[in-house]
Amino acid sequence: MTSAFIETAAAPARRPMPGWARAALWVGIAVVAVSFTSYQTGLPELTASGTVQSAVRLGVPILFAALGGLWAERAGVINIGLEGMMILGTWGGAWAGYQWGPLAGLVAAAVFGALGGLLHAVATVTFGVNHIVSGVAINLLGAGTAQYLSTLVFEPVSQNPRESPPVPKFDTYSAQPFGDWLQWLEDLQRVGISDVAGILGGLLTGVSPITLLAYLLVPVSYLVLWRSPFGLRLRSCGENPVAAESLGVNVYLYKYSAVIISGALAGIGGAALILNPGQAGYLEGQTNNRGYIGLAAMIFGNWRPGGLLGGAALFGYSDGLQLRDGEITVHALFYAAALVLLAVVLLQMWRRNWFAGGVALVAAAIVYSIYWYTDELPEVLTAYTPHLVTLVVLAAASQRLRPPAANGLSYRRGS
Repeated sequence: MTSAFIETAAAPARRPMPGWARAALWVGIAVVAVSFTSYQTGLPELTASGTVQSAVRLGVPILFAALGGLWAERAGVINIGLEGMMILGTWGGAWAGYQWGPLAGLVAAAVFGALGGLLHAVATVTFGVNHIVSGVAINLLGAGTAQYLSTLVFEPVSQNPRESPPVPKFDTYSAQPFGDWLQWLEDLQRVGISDVAGILGGLLTGVSPITLLAYLLVPVSYLVLWRSPFGLRLRSCGENPVAAESLGVNVYLYKYSAVIISGALAGIGGAALILNPGQAGYLEGQTNNRGYIGLAAMIFGNWRPGGLLGGAALFGYSDGLQLRDGEITVHALFYAAALVLLAVVLLQMWRRNWFAGGVALVAAAIVYSIYWYTDELPEVLTAYTPHLVTLVVLAAASQRLRPPAANGLSYRRGS
């Protein structure tokens, strides 16, 4: 018994894989699954550069909303009102962009979104209103305010109370000569090589300043929230505000700052819908619940910047794919999803987690059966692909989530 104990103690402990490496592994598995699906189904649209460009364009607003949710909830304030703040951002961006250009529109969108965040902070932090109730009220107020202002300001110009006149856009940039070389590789239609070339070509072609800003804010948010004294104090307000107060942290100030920044980020996400190419200007209802999807991306990412980037990419890809012959291409995703689930089965078996592996195997069989026994999906379902993906992903990720401990709880100084 003693020798067995000594051998066990002497055996080196298996170090867990770093988070970035685990994320890179799953990204690689997903790319391989989609590439193999593209080859098996004869659908190059799955990895075409045009599909990836659409995914990036549609995923950037979701990414901004997810970052906004991250900042608020890390300070302990649930921000269901991201959708309303995005709506305010779309109107503010269209109004200022039409008057003074896209840069002014971007600033105005951040300001309008921040005003929505400020209102949410006043209700939840100062007056202790339930965070969900306040967020729903912000969504209703944002939609109603934008509708009223559109009737007041845009209708005399556009002759339509539900849309603005055309708004100037940001210029887009491409990585030359890499773009031409990647397009040549994509056109060769070689398994794996053309798929990777299409993905890289979509990421490096037609990039706007808002897209660059979105990707830049992911590492910046990580560095500020996890590697700075300001971020440490802010996150302490979301974990244990009473303990933070005892150490001299002004909890009210940090909660207000976080929720206002959250609203500004959501507002910029709204501006991305009108200042990026592909949309003439403000259009009533154009956010299409992306604020809620951004919140789902944040939860999928376990309240971490890198994770929410993956969630935004997933939702943006599913949204972009349904725009390109969606009945067939979205149907092919069932094949790719079955392959990913098989990878999950192998992982769980390697960990000797037999129950989780069995559940993943059953899920893989169901998903593949749907693919095998159907030829395409009804159009009424493909239109709601991002929302369905949101529900499935949240259900699958629910077991590993760890929100901030004091998230959504009321706080009173001295309590």
